[in-house]
Amino acid sequence: MSASSARPDAIALIGPTASGKTACALDLARHLPCEIISVDSALVFRDMNIGTAKPTHEELASCPHHLIDLIDPTDAYSAAQFRADAIRLIGEIRARDRLPLLVGGTMLYLKALHDGLSDLPQADADLRRAIDREAATRGWPALHADLAKLDPDAAAQLKPNDAQRIQRALEIVRLTGRSLAENYARREDDSDTPSLAIIALEPSDRGVLHARIAARFGQMLAAGLVGEVEALRARYPLQSGMPSMRCVGYRQAWEHLDGEYGTDELRDRGIFATRQLAKRQITWQRKFASTWSELRVIDCLREDLTDAVREEALRALAG
Repeated sequence: MSASSARPDAIALIGPTASGKTACALDLARHLPCEIISVDSALVFRDMNIGTAKPTHEELASCPHHLIDLIDPTDAYSAAQFRADAIRLIGEIRARDRLPLLVGGTMLYLKALHDGLSDLPQADADLRRAIDREAATRGWPALHADLAKLDPDAAAQLKPNDAQRIQRALEIVRLTGRSLAENYARREDDSDTPSLAIIALEPSDRGVLHARIAARFGQMLAAGLVGEVEALRARYPLQSGMPSMRCVGYRQAWEHLDGEYGTDELRDRGIFATRQLAKRQITWQRKFASTWSELRVIDCLREDLTDAVREEALRALAG
């Protein structure tokens, strides 16, 4: 959405973990005819409830929610899938004369929706197998050196043993004959991109947010996070490298169940990983704020947070 007075197609409420997004979203839903679209890469997984802070049954029943419990933990869900689903849902919700409200902290998803996606080639199974064979023979640092010859800028952003990213970078460069930067600059048609009014929650005091994160992770452990992961491992053919089990909290619980460390270290590692996640989310938001004129920042620690978010949403809708 430009800086004009046009009414947005949807409102997006984003923020780091433990910033109060859920409470603000449910407050908006009590005052406006909203349907919530989750912008969260962990909430898409079924049976992952405790560690994702998934809305309760009562919260889900209070307002229509979308893009929650979509897939099994053995599956994957991409930013491209999110973009397609979000655009479709925004159209359907608007056709019902209701307000699409995007809520979450997966900033890559929001960026894909707002900026569109690069026109990158699809994965090439034969080429990937060939790259894997090369890596098995020569090692990933050698392939990183190959990438440095083809695309020095891309190689400079990757560690020599970052197998997954080196593989994809080599695949793209070899398939297209162009650098990653050139490929990312080639955008798919984004004529269907919706206009957004974006409200970003950000703490004025990181220490307070960190205390919230510690308290919430402790609550997750008390609610049975380790047991949840144990049940998931029994029900599904999971592997530790799957996207679901790389989620913050789940990775640490998995390692704990494998005997890598005890309960106290599990708590410490989980809190640290969540703090790092929040740091990355805030960094994303600040990058957005520097280029997206439709983004407004609200201190998530203010006592009247829900009122402030509601006022900003109404202001955006008034055009």
